[in-house]
Amino acid sequence: MLGTAVVLLLVLLAASVPVAAVLGVLGLAMNKLYSVMPLHLAMGEVIWGASAEYVLIAIPLFVMLGEILLRSGIASRVYAAIAQWLSWLPGGLMHANIGTCTLFAATSGSSVATAATVGTVAMPEIKRRDYDERLFLGTLAAGGTLGILIPPSINLILYGLLTNTSVPRLYLAGFLPGFMLAGMFALVVLVVCLIRPRMGGRPIETTWRERIRLLPDLLPPLFIFFVVVGSIYAGFATPTEAASLGVVAAFALAAWEGKLNIALIKAVLEGTMRTTAMILLIILAAQFLNFVLGAIGIADGIVKAIESLALGKLGTMLLIVAFYLVLGCFMETISMMILTTPFIVPIVLGLGYDPVWWGIVLTVLIEAALITPPIGLNLYVVQGIRERGTIGDVIMGSLPFVVAMFVLIIMLIAVPDIALWLPRLIMG
Repeated sequence: MLGTAVVLLLVLLAASVPVAAVLGVLGLAMNKLYSVMPLHLAMGEVIWGASAEYVLIAIPLFVMLGEILLRSGIASRVYAAIAQWLSWLPGGLMHANIGTCTLFAATSGSSVATAATVGTVAMPEIKRRDYDERLFLGTLAAGGTLGILIPPSINLILYGLLTNTSVPRLYLAGFLPGFMLAGMFALVVLVVCLIRPRMGGRPIETTWRERIRLLPDLLPPLFIFFVVVGSIYAGFATPTEAASLGVVAAFALAAWEGKLNIALIKAVLEGTMRTTAMILLIILAAQFLNFVLGAIGIADGIVKAIESLALGKLGTMLLIVAFYLVLGCFMETISMMILTTPFIVPIVLGLGYDPVWWGIVLTVLIEAALITPPIGLNLYVVQGIRERGTIGDVIMGSLPFVVAMFVLIIMLIAVPDIALWLPRLIMG
């Protein structure tokens, strides 16, 4: 059954069918081939139940936050300021891509919103400064994934709801691995550009006076970070409510800059609706596919197969990691979390692992899924902004950063305190 699903998935994607349609058609096909029940009759109820989940409210809110920063010009100024400070490194503006994504990850809980915001600002620099296009695109796709690891994070909110785990603890656990991963991304660019300097483009010429002059431009995202995350730890707002506070803060910044007008609001709403519709359509189609896969027994069969192997604690964990790495190539990330968490978390906890630690490991695995073909959402977002060439360029440019994610996963398994030290220190 699984082989049929994978082959059909690849055929539909190769035919350039939109991802949401692929997932929906795949669900209908698997129902027709392997189910004795007419599961398609439950499609309306499944989609309605998924769309009524209140945690999804955070998606359009975080997307809107990124749109406000982009349309008001704040994102461009933040990128320009970070470029002045980081462009001296081998790799030039590719470090600015990662640095800006890291900063915006601390204001937007969405990887898609982070990749879309920074990608829109950075994309013109490829030709202007003669960068290697594939690696440049890879920094945008990979850097965008930081949006779901560095708090605030939509995925960590969802994991907390699914497993009854403290979201504030998950947020604290995500800080150190998130910034470590950003540093590893920068190291990848540094090593590649030291080996092949021509890939690093032409650096920006600047002075210390110019760098210091632009420092105030870094304050807006920091302000939004303290509003969003600070409101959670102050007990003033839930994580979903904090996203709405972030939107209010972003509008306030736009007004302070004198950019808040009807034209900006219209552009923000249009951009938010377009991006949100794309994300939610994929999620809802994937929910129906997950329902079908669960009904015909694929998910339960995989879990039973893992348990029957009796590989021991470390062996079972490595097998689960491999399972997610493969599954992430073929399934949308939020839906993958919704489908697998009820089955996998009891196994992980039974092995003696901490649920907060597993939440961070799972998030890194989901980050890898965002930039691995054929269904890597960030790959499509960056290619959509690029509007030329093939998605193969984005895929090839992202591969070195997938390796960095693998290294971080190994480090988290070897040293769990990378994730658990900060929540234990602050919350006991």
